[in-house]
Amino acid sequence: MKEVSILDKRFSEFISEESIEQRITQLAEQINSEMDGREVIFLGILNGAFLFAASLFRQIKIDALISFVKLASYEGTGTTGRIKELIGWNEDLKGKTVIVIEDIVDTGGTVERVVDELKMRKAADIRIAALLFKPDAYKRNITIDYVGFNIPDNFVVGYGLDYNGHGRNLPSIYTLVNS
Repeated sequence: MKEVSILDKRFSEFISEESIEQRITQLAEQINSEMDGREVIFLGILNGAFLFAASLFRQIKIDALISFVKLASYEGTGTTGRIKELIGWNEDLKGKTVIVIEDIVDTGGTVERVVDELKMRKAADIRIAALLFKPDAYKRNITIDYVGFNIPDNFVVGYGLDYNGHGRNLPSIYTLVNS
C-alpha cells in the first residue's frame, strides 16, 4: 500500500488515480446524457475542486460554460463550521442550469451556502457534483446529484484536497493514518 508523509502526518492511498479517472468519465457521461440540449454553467468551488472540475469539464460535450468561486471552511484536518466567501460571483445565473462542482461534501455547509446563493441569484435548476461524499457526516437535506465516491468520515488528501495547503498535487486520494 502506498503511503505519503505530509507535514506532520502520514497518509495511505485510498482511491487510485485510475479509479478516480474512470469514475469521472462515468459522471461526465451521465451529465452529458441528462443535460443534452440544455446550456449549463458549471460552478467550481476553489481551491479543492480545481482538478475534479478540469477533469470533468474536459469530458463535457454539451453546450457549457465554467466559472469558479472560492469558499473556505477548513483549517488543519477539521472543518471550522464557518464559511468565508473569498472570491465573488461574476456570472449572471438567472434562469440558468448550474452544476456546482465540489471536491468533497461532508457536513454540507458549503453546499448549503452555495445553493442559497444560487437561489438568491434565481438559478432555474441547481445540481451538485461531488468527487467525494461523506454520508455519515452529512447534515443537510440538499441532494448530491452526481457522486464520485461515498467515503467514510475520515480526513483525506490528494486530487485537489489538501492538508494545510499541502498534498493537492497527489494524483490519488489518500486517507489519514492514525498512529
